[in-house]
Amino acid sequence: MRDDERQPPATDGHEGAAERRAAPARPRVRLRGWGGIAAMAALCALAAIGALCLPGARAGAPSSGHDGVTAAPAPGASAAGYRSADGSCPYAYDRSASDKDDDAIVEEIRTRREHPGLPRGKLVVGVDQNSYRWGFRNPQRDGNNDIEGFDIDLAHAIAKDLLGDPDALVLRAIPTNRRVQAVADHDVDMVVRTMTITCRRLKDVSFSTPYFRTTQRIIVPRGSSVDGFNASLTGKRLCSADSSTAENVLTEGFKDKVELVSVPNQLDCLVRLQLGEVDALVTDGALGEGQLAQDPSLDMQGGPDENNPADRDSPAWEYYGIAMNQDSPQLVARVNKILEDFRADQWQATYTKWFGAGEKVEPPKADVKINLGTP
Repeated sequence: MRDDERQPPATDGHEGAAERRAAPARPRVRLRGWGGIAAMAALCALAAIGALCLPGARAGAPSSGHDGVTAAPAPGASAAGYRSADGSCPYAYDRSASDKDDDAIVEEIRTRREHPGLPRGKLVVGVDQNSYRWGFRNPQRDGNNDIEGFDIDLAHAIAKDLLGDPDALVLRAIPTNRRVQAVADHDVDMVVRTMTITCRRLKDVSFSTPYFRTTQRIIVPRGSSVDGFNASLTGKRLCSADSSTAENVLTEGFKDKVELVSVPNQLDCLVRLQLGEVDALVTDGALGEGQLAQDPSLDMQGGPDENNPADRDSPAWEYYGIAMNQDSPQLVARVNKILEDFRADQWQATYTKWFGAGEKVEPPKADVKINLGTP
């Protein structure tokens, strides 16, 4: 049976340094700790604010009117500094795959000779516990409050391939701004946590081939004057997760036009939006779909039509990958092979399980062109 570490690592002033070091200094409001999650727990106790509670019974259903999880943002959003015009990046991104059973990989996981701080015989995976449909605790399913979601199912598939047991797994909940550091410090074997492949992150970690395509979106209350990544954002108070690509879009594309509230996790932004503390939040469209499913009073803005041929090759597209340590090229190649099999045999069923059987969506190809952005 898999282990599930229920307490996220404590946050401190050094958190996420690897993800933040390339970012320019910018003014912002810092909201510390897990106060937003605590506020959410308190509000869930109030029947009048049921929208804040995770609706586990709807886990397999698409949100009304938003079953196209891969919708894109307005092309203007791609002007943000973390996206280069030509997609150049000086850091290596090796997409090679290997189906060779590498005994050294399994032996290290079983013995932990190199990294004795990790549990023997278990794959340790950094995940989210606050993103509905991706990685979240569902108190309504079996009463065990386990973490579940698309990323969690993928982590189980990797554990099964590597160790022969899908439950030979430790799920370690980490905040957004700890993802790179957790991998670099060998606190985890890998991070499977809606993590966009970017040039800046390739400086510090290795990525697998992509397993999901998404883009930045704006979540607002219905009737808001905000209608995209444009002048309608001017003067607004916007929330994003610290060290996220959403934060980069706002700080580098709109830093003199908006007030940014930065929090440890994107769910904290949802709580603040519901409480009226911010005007909008910016997050990946894939995560935004889960937020709309949690609260139907919200709307999503900033995206051309996925079915519009003119938008299909937009540089605004982002791709999720699995982050691993740069000293583990054999593990990266093995995971790339596992992803090949996952795309072919399990991806569609997993997608339907968590997002519904609406609009047909296919996984990205391993060799898809990715605009990695600037270092």
